[in-house]
Amino acid sequence: MRPTSLDEVAGQKHLLTPGSPLVSLASDVSGEQGSVSVILWGPPGTGKTTLAQAIAHSSGRNFVELSAVNAGVADVRKAMEQALSNRDLYGLTTVLFLDEIHRFSKAQQDALLPGVENGWVILIAATTENPSFSVISPLLSRSLLLTLEQLSDDDLGIVIDRAVLDQRGLADKITLSPEARTTLIRLASGDARRALTALEAAALSATATTAPDSGASAPKPVVTEETVALAVDRALLRYDRQGDEHYDVISAFIKSVRGSDVDAALHYLARMIEAGEDPRFIARRVIVSAAEDIGMADPQALLIAMAAADAVQLIGMPEGRIPLAEAVVYLATAPKSNASYMALDAAIADVRAGNFGRVPKHLRDAHYQGAKRLGHGKGYIYAHDSDLGVVEQQYLPDELAGTVYYRPTEHGNERDVSARWSKLRRIIRGR
Repeated sequence: MRPTSLDEVAGQKHLLTPGSPLVSLASDVSGEQGSVSVILWGPPGTGKTTLAQAIAHSSGRNFVELSAVNAGVADVRKAMEQALSNRDLYGLTTVLFLDEIHRFSKAQQDALLPGVENGWVILIAATTENPSFSVISPLLSRSLLLTLEQLSDDDLGIVIDRAVLDQRGLADKITLSPEARTTLIRLASGDARRALTALEAAALSATATTAPDSGASAPKPVVTEETVALAVDRALLRYDRQGDEHYDVISAFIKSVRGSDVDAALHYLARMIEAGEDPRFIARRVIVSAAEDIGMADPQALLIAMAAADAVQLIGMPEGRIPLAEAVVYLATAPKSNASYMALDAAIADVRAGNFGRVPKHLRDAHYQGAKRLGHGKGYIYAHDSDLGVVEQQYLPDELAGTVYYRPTEHGNERDVSARWSKLRRIIRGR
């Protein structure tokens, strides 16, 4: 079912607009526009190999495919020499598709440079890892970096519907129920290859369990939701990424972390991952939980949550589940405090209610001309001049003098913060 032209490609519309580099590369049969090498970066099953082959077939160029898993420097050099011969003898341009380029060492990637630099080949390299970290700078600077996105549910629907009807696929020999179609889309999690694999397995299962009937009017095997579950050996989670279950599970996840139940938190994390929830959404909620529910009780929690989000973005799924699990365990077992954001909400409530006054004159900006004549900065005490590094001084407006917003708990690190803030407040406010 791999598309043979760019017109058949589902998804990646941002890369396939008229005049875009990929479209220009596919339509430039003569090679007059020059050779532009491309690095395609995206999750598995989003069409990196498909785009490379479609470009080669559409333009009539010679197509050579190598995989960094089993190819070495000798294979690269052989492909380069053959490409040079084809160009000089037959005027034929070669597209060299290199899958998983991130698996190539620096020396192996260096072997690509002469061919790319001299135009012997048009390199189309594919990677699931961030090229900024996995591809050498000289190669990056000589190539266009194009980012592929996970396929949307609509894109996956197009892929599945085409496979059911197309002669290259199931040739309309089975009936796919709407529920089964929805399930296949959900289980695919943006991966077209996974969707087609699951569809094929479900179709085989449905065909095997349907009684043979050679009559012309024999009903076609029906692929149901249960058939899909049986075929992919995976429980059907009642989880709609836009429905109630989506909000119920993420709510239970956050409340389990807040309640320090590690097992429950991991359970709901697993449900979201298995249902194909966007891992970036999960990572964002983990970050919010670290700031909202743990806060100053353990400031390290926010750093770990941010690190997990970066890791998910860098390595993708399924490996991204590992740093997510680490962050969730850390957050669930950490001491909890919502004092920081509750303090801010209280301050915001005052501001919205009009409970604010003018900035005290001694705190106002005194750098512009005429400011001192207005009394700005007069009487301000520079805290660093004190041996303690803190001085008695009014910072809040007169109308709010003495107001307390931040009330630290006695949990974790915030116990120390509480004692320190109490001492600081006594000095600052002269009590």
